[in-house]
Amino acid sequence: GSWCPAPLRRGRALPRPPPRPACAVGRPLRWASSFSQPGPTESDPSEGQVFLSESCVKRLLEITEGSEFLRLQVEGGGCSGFQYKFSLDTVINPDDRQGQRGGARVVVDVDSLAFVKGSMVDFSQELIRSSFQVVSNPQAEKGCSCGTSFSVKF
Repeated sequence: GSWCPAPLRRGRALPRPPPRPACAVGRPLRWASSFSQPGPTESDPSEGQVFLSESCVKRLLEITEGSEFLRLQVEGGGCSGFQYKFSLDTVINPDDRQGQRGGARVVVDVDSLAFVKGSMVDFSQELIRSSFQVVSNPQAEKGCSCGTSFSVKF
């Protein structure tokens, strides 16, 4: 088993949650022109969608304050070639796509969205850690055991 650190680069650190059972029922979060997007308003069908689990929405509502949202980024690195990065942020960039469900907001930049469209964002609680994770990613060929690193299908 390889070990994958998952440091938070931007925003403040995510607080440790109280123990609570996680529910992984997800509903689609659609990235379309109905969401506020800087720049052109036409919807690009290739943008796809991501899903948010009930536990993800619940945890975000617990830890976000004011204009904060969860930012999901995909970067090069990790054990399998790419890795997911989660942070709390308040700044929307021109290439960001955002959506919300039940008052919880998630923002993904266009480049990262290409790697995670069709995925589910979940909040996982285990004995050794609690964290946001991308699960069931159809763009990923395989992932590592820590859940933060993956390789892309070609």
